[in-house]
Amino acid sequence: MLKVGLTGGIGAGKSEVSRLLVEHGAVLIDADRIAREVVAPGTPGLAAVVEAFGEDVLGEDGSLDRPRLGSIVFADPDKLAVLNSIVHPLVGARSRELETAAADDAVVLHDVPLLTENGLAPLYDVVVVVDASPETQLDRLVRLRGMTEEDARARMAAQATREQRRDIADIVIDNDVPLDALRERVAEVWDDLMRRVSRGGEEPGDSRPEGGGTE
Repeated sequence: MLKVGLTGGIGAGKSEVSRLLVEHGAVLIDADRIAREVVAPGTPGLAAVVEAFGEDVLGEDGSLDRPRLGSIVFADPDKLAVLNSIVHPLVGARSRELETAAADDAVVLHDVPLLTENGLAPLYDVVVVVDASPETQLDRLVRLRGMTEEDARARMAAQATREQRRDIADIVIDNDVPLDALRERVAEVWDDLMRRVSRGGEEPGDSRPEGGGTE
């Protein structure tokens, strides 16, 4: 099994890269999806979030009002840390369950938005970073996700910098490109991952280059 950590800043296009890698055969463990599951109505996770932030973070149907909670925590690092301390252990436990169920020769793709911020790179055989310029990120968040520019900038500022992400990368995927070019790059990365599987995790002489990953 090859454990791959996939990360990238908000709006960098990590979800599209994840989707393309799954098309090639990767087994996806999506931290964002699991994070929603562990705070679903009736879960201990949601109860803990309500205890920490109050019932104002609940919608009328009793589910978590994620935009409301996001507006609170992404403007306050201390509150974001509290939320992470609740959600991350639950996500980690569920991720380990799913990984255990994968085949021995699988490429297991862990889609982890905050991989860099939480110092998780050592948990993976390979770290893949989806990279885009801050201008591209901002445009996507405002134009495609309907965020206000203020909210988008706050969420970007709450994450690691572009340089910090590249510093922990084994492989960098540039997503300031058209979709066809992205598809070609992902296919190259998949071939690289399959070679690593066949050789037990690393290319001969492979090491994480100083200052970033391979382009």
